Amino acid sequence: MHRLSGQCHCQAIQLELQLPQPPASYQPRACDCDFCRKHAAAYVSDPDGALRIRARPGALGLYRQGSAKAQCVYCTHCGVLIGVMYEAVGHRYATVNVRVLDGEPGFADSVVVSPKTLSAAEKVSRWKQLWCRGVEVEER
Repeated sequence: MHRLSGQCHCQAIQLELQLPQPPASYQPRACDCDFCRKHAAAYVSDPDGALRIRARPGALGLYRQGSAKAQCVYCTHCGVLIGVMYEAVGHRYATVNVRVLDGEPGFADSVVVSPKTLSAAEKVSRWKQLWCRGVEVEER
């Protein structure tokens, strides 16, 4: 596993992302929805990867937009967009905004994706195929 760490600007939210492949083998997805474009977000995930998010109490903000199926995760203190999460019965899936990761992990160039052209069911199916399945969220 390749371990990457990151945090929001004020460090109230920290994360550890584990990817089974080297970062260069991942092409971050730049969502073209208005919300993600305004945050210049590009996302990376792997269904065989894992994500751990640790947040100070009250720092973890959740915002639903678009189909309202997933939650955008952001810091309530500094406003940085951390990623996006989707919860189904007994499962949590997530993808990480590469802009919050430390250093230069060496990802391939981003590719623009357009989930707004998908139905809500198609979005959920795509998330389950692409996003990390091993997701832990902890307030400390």
